[in-house]
Amino acid sequence: VQLQASGGGLVQPGGSLRLSCAASGSTFNGYAVGWFRQAPGKEREFVSAIARTGGSTYYADSVKGRFTLSRDKTKTTVYLQMNSLKPEDTGVYYCAAGSRLITSSLGTPGQYPYWGQGTQVTVSS
Repeated sequence: VQLQASGGGLVQPGGSLRLSCAASGSTFNGYAVGWFRQAPGKEREFVSAIARTGGSTYYADSVKGRFTLSRDKTKTTVYLQMNSLKPEDTGVYYCAAGSRLITSSLGTPGQYPYWGQGTQVTVSS
């Protein structure tokens, strides 16, 4: 499966963005999909993930209550709705997918074999 991330941009603190991760070559049926972000000089960190079944979503504590992950009915696109954005949310956001991830692995970047190219999110006034 190939992944294409989009939707990043420059937004003021308190604003919103919606990131998209589109699948090609396959659908997301049977794949867990995760979002990770990386700020300059920092390691890539887990943001959110949806399980293979699409029935459960998981969030980093830093984004709970502000970010919402969803998958469309065609199972070709996963969305990350980001509200109440903060400057510390700034970074390159990557989507990733894997067909063999278990719940305990969803937060580990190395467990995902497929990655999109990343989209820049900058939160600044």
